[in-house]
Amino acid sequence: MSRLPTPITRPAPRTPARPARRTGRREAATAWAFVLPSVLVILGLSVVPVLWSLLLSFQYSDLLTPSVWVGWDNYRQLADDPQFAQAVRNTLEYTALYVPLSIGLGLALALVLNRRIRFAGLYRTLLFVPFVVSAAAQGVLFSFILDPEFGAANSLLHRLGVSPQGFLSDPAQALLVLVGISLWSGTGFCVVIYLAALQDVPRELTEAATLDGAERRHVLRHVTLPTIAPVSVFLLLWQTISALQVFDLVYVTTKGGPLGSTTVIVYFVWEQAFRNFTAGYGAAAAYVLGVALLVAAAALRLVRRRGDRRIEGATS
Repeated sequence: MSRLPTPITRPAPRTPARPARRTGRREAATAWAFVLPSVLVILGLSVVPVLWSLLLSFQYSDLLTPSVWVGWDNYRQLADDPQFAQAVRNTLEYTALYVPLSIGLGLALALVLNRRIRFAGLYRTLLFVPFVVSAAAQGVLFSFILDPEFGAANSLLHRLGVSPQGFLSDPAQALLVLVGISLWSGTGFCVVIYLAALQDVPRELTEAATLDGAERRHVLRHVTLPTIAPVSVFLLLWQTISALQVFDLVYVTTKGGPLGSTTVIVYFVWEQAFRNFTAGYGAAAAYVLGVALLVAAAALRLVRRRGDRRIEGATS
């Protein structure tokens, strides 16, 4: 029996093997081509301005004439400046009022909206909408509402038999009014974050505590609050940074007045740099604020670590 002939096949062409180094270089070049635009944006808009402002804080500069190196004189002048001291006091007072109130109200509203109630989605939306509105728009809106002569707020107070108030034009009330406006917009953010955290609280823990006879307040204190403690630390840090950096609302409504009662640190920096043309002095004030933010972040991180260690020790 004859065998079939073996078919003739054309051998595949040999491709030259590329060196591994050459391939790696091309892949790296391709990766850098995609990453380079973002790196340039980050360097141009964050790293370079930060370094430039750091050097500027040690100089006398009006942004028009050549700068003069003055060393630590700008920082020494800040220590003796009563306007900067007032700006620091106003900022700390604003932060001390806004941060705990926004977190406390946010937690209380989140606990209410976390239950099965009618129109819960509508209530959540209404609470979150003010947070989306920009600070400039909020300032314009409340400037009309709180106008001492033609505002709707004094018109309502007049009908209720209450004497008209100065609101944003009264040095004793202006900062408190700004805190109230910020609470109107900032509480919704805390509500949304706390609602997400409450959804992650294990039902097994709450059901076990209820079966053991724990009341609702005990479940809240010993189960819910410890579980959402990391979220509370995050909100504390976030709201503190937001409060220390407040500017838009002050600029639109009071411009630091009346009598400097609402001048905060960021507005002081802007005023020194772009109104008084003392950019070096303003940069020094900005770096004082930056150091304060770093200290606050480090302190809150240390508190969070201690809390995590306590939780681990209690569960072990």
